[in-house]
Amino acid sequence: MESARSKLAIAEPAAASLRLKILTINTHKGFTTFNRRFVLHELRDAVRDTAADIVCLQEVLGSHAAHASAHPNWPSEPHYEFLAGSIWGNVAYGRNAVYTEGHHGNAVLSKFPIVHWHNHDISSGTSEERGLLHCVLQPPAPSPPIHVICTHLALREAERALQARHLRELIAREVPADAPLLVAGDFNDWRNRLNDVLTQQNHLAEAFEQAHGRVARSFPARLPILRLDRIYFRNATLQHAAVLSAQPWSRLSDHAALTAELSL
Repeated sequence: MESARSKLAIAEPAAASLRLKILTINTHKGFTTFNRRFVLHELRDAVRDTAADIVCLQEVLGSHAAHASAHPNWPSEPHYEFLAGSIWGNVAYGRNAVYTEGHHGNAVLSKFPIVHWHNHDISSGTSEERGLLHCVLQPPAPSPPIHVICTHLALREAERALQARHLRELIAREVPADAPLLVAGDFNDWRNRLNDVLTQQNHLAEAFEQAHGRVARSFPARLPILRLDRIYFRNATLQHAAVLSAQPWSRLSDHAALTAELSL
């Protein structure tokens, strides 16, 4: 018998009025693997070339005084604003980790107005500060508001399970059942323990599981083996999903970028 989840994921919408692309990437604070080289300018060019409508960023810097003084081409604005430039006119930043030199977190860049956003603290009492950045986007009429949640879960499995519960509760509490929903980011779920829970309890579909039968390999970027990054969706129809791990992407972060094209 076909599951309710798969029916929801593949059903054609009554009137497909909007097609959009989402990209998610852990920016590694603008550096290559092992922090060997500062590559934010190259990353900006690559992100722009994707022509994504919505970009979800993890480990994106708000500020870092030591790096700024050490690198002559360090931008004067926060990294998420530098990446957005004039392409994505709407930006939300959820500051999660704060330290002496600065801070970093998650960000959403959008070509659609962000009419509401809130960063939910899901830190679990360790040194890993984590958040759920929930944004509501308003595309052109007659498309309904789109809910986007950008997240970066913890390295420890027990903490991830707790944070996934916070995610499920946030969706149940704040996202209408019939609203388009995108959930993207670095889940650190290398053992794939969370996928069934998220898809079944929140009626989500995962883009790569839907398109290719398995969630994507995304880490390390040069030779992806671990399945850490995800794009989940609800009340949308998947058109295409791809891992961006070839050059230049393989040298722009320790994670490969993921993209998905969907219609509402």
